[in-house]
Amino acid sequence: MTPEEKEELQLICFEIISYVGMAKSCFINAVRQAHAGDFDAADAAIAEGDEAYGKGHDAHMRLLQADAAGEREPVAPLILLHAEDQMASAETVRIMATELMVVHRELAALKA
Repeated sequence: MTPEEKEELQLICFEIISYVGMAKSCFINAVRQAHAGDFDAADAAIAEGDEAYGKGHDAHMRLLQADAAGEREPVAPLILLHAEDQMASAETVRIMATELMVVHRELAALKA
């Protein structure tokens, strides 16, 4: 791998980490909004997180497509492993956030 290819890979990995980190924050914010009873804001936070996650996923897909096309050496440096771990973590947080939002909606309905 040339220094330029290594730098490009690192930049894409940081792009993934940035987007999915933003997504994770949005998902956590959604739970906080639901806990406060603001379900419209919670839904908006999930949508914002989904958009950010999608951008991270797109960056990851570019790497996978380049690997499949033989355009780059299929290596998995630590930074790429970290980026993929963060993607999986964000997906898990989204699942938990949407489940917690359901619970908060049900509790709000019981209180009403």
